[in-house]
Amino acid sequence: MAMKELHEQEGYSISWMCRKLGINRAAYYKWLNRKIPAKEQEDLEIAEKIKEYHERMGGILGYRRMTIFLNRREGTDYRPKRIRRIMGILGIHSSIRRVRKCCTVSNKKDPKADNLLKRNFEASAPNEKWTTDVTEFKVPGGKGKIYLSAFMDLYDRFIVAWAVSDRNDNALVFDTFNKAMAANPNASPLFHSDRGFQYTSLAFRKLLTDHSMKQSMSRVACCIDNGPQEAFWGIMKTEMPKLFRYHDRDSLIEGISKYISFYNNERYQERYDSKTPMEVRTEALQAEEPILYPIPVNLRIEKYKRHLTELNATKSPTGSAPIGQALL
Repeated sequence: MAMKELHEQEGYSISWMCRKLGINRAAYYKWLNRKIPAKEQEDLEIAEKIKEYHERMGGILGYRRMTIFLNRREGTDYRPKRIRRIMGILGIHSSIRRVRKCCTVSNKKDPKADNLLKRNFEASAPNEKWTTDVTEFKVPGGKGKIYLSAFMDLYDRFIVAWAVSDRNDNALVFDTFNKAMAANPNASPLFHSDRGFQYTSLAFRKLLTDHSMKQSMSRVACCIDNGPQEAFWGIMKTEMPKLFRYHDRDSLIEGISKYISFYNNERYQERYDSKTPMEVRTEALQAEEPILYPIPVNLRIEKYKRHLTELNATKSPTGSAPIGQALL
């Protein structure tokens, strides 16, 4: 294939390439004039589709989500291994998210809530558990920042409500809350957040109480306690610039709006049987018993937990705390 491409596009001599590569000219022409097998022809067609979706989606699709997009939008039934192989040949891969290294610093003045969620990120129905956080975006051209507040439903990872502001203050969170309740007037979920001042304020705690919501908060410097929300920020900040263009404050806000709409309505998720958050939510709200979508078991984490259990069962020679507990 390389020889054929170099000959057609660069004018390289077939005889010269065969001598340099130690290939028999007859073997090359036999390959050139062969009948292409049906499976290979289909692989070539899949490759063209992969390149099309890779360009259209700004390079955000790894092989798993590329498989989902092809199967959902092209009506096919390709296996992930096949798509991974073809993407490897094409040199196509998804963008890698940067690791987020900062955590919210606890406000010591206001009262706190216990971590009732305890990293149990599964829910059995919509509006059972909500998480929230605030993140910032730099306005292009060095013209300040805007802050985005969002509420996520842990059942379907649906963004229930969001709001933006030039200030990271109580008003931003209250605005998001009012939008969430307008869309879900009867909801009274467990409400989980970090220990930011907006969520520890007496006014916000009273607001939750008035709507019969229990409050849960992450522990100090434990971003993973609010893992799904933090993961959403990482996904959004990686994918949004590749899907939408913005050059000032207004176009940035428009990009945020378009991305959240894309995430809710078009971003297929493997965990949810290749459905979008909106599809999962709509089906659940119409069903008497919503489908359960358990989080896949992470074998490495389970192995680590077993290792800690074994360490905890062994005391140090000095009679101090179990080794695993010391590590934690």
